[in-house]
Amino acid sequence: MCQQQLLVRERDEEMSIYKKVLVQQFDQLHPMLQKRYEFTTGAPLKATGIMKFIKGGPKVLYPLFWLGTKCKLLFPEHGVNIPFKITNTPKIGPNGEEQIHWERIFYFGKKRRYFNALMSFDSERNVIKDYLGEPSYLYSDLVFHVSTDGALKITSKKQRLVLGKVEIPLPKLFQGLATVTEKYCEEKGVYQITVDVRNPLIGQLFAYKGEFKPNDME
Repeated sequence: MCQQQLLVRERDEEMSIYKKVLVQQFDQLHPMLQKRYEFTTGAPLKATGIMKFIKGGPKVLYPLFWLGTKCKLLFPEHGVNIPFKITNTPKIGPNGEEQIHWERIFYFGKKRRYFNALMSFDSERNVIKDYLGEPSYLYSDLVFHVSTDGALKITSKKQRLVLGKVEIPLPKLFQGLATVTEKYCEEKGVYQITVDVRNPLIGQLFAYKGEFKPNDME
């Protein structure tokens, strides 16, 4: 391997999975979003904030959302001004790939509810691979894009049901497709997040909107 190839490989290894998927678009992100998604060290990024609201889907889906609490995926509770914490932890997977573990904890009084995920980069398809829950029963492709105002836009695409080592493609009618917007508000000095998960037939399944600060900014 020539020196130039070695330099390219070393540069790629230093880039976070989000910088790899966005390529040149990464530089168009707001500088504070660039800082948040660089993950240049192995130290976890921890943040705390308040969800202005958390909404659920139709009541008929309550049993499904209750089951989601068993695998740290979804939950039936909803409300306003819900405290929450985010921890993003860089990891190395069994096959040597870089991974980012997402732990999201929402505090409904004494109850803790989770919305966890494990992400990695698919270089061949230029998408982020997102395994949702612990254990993961749902997989989703994530497409990243930077808007003209420097915000990060994330949309979920193809989804699969995960049953151990078997992954079954889900028809669109059974998918819960997410749209995520994350931006930085300079006036308040906070990150702002909006998540909306919808099904083609049922409509909104899950949504939340909130603000947070990394703990080192407190």
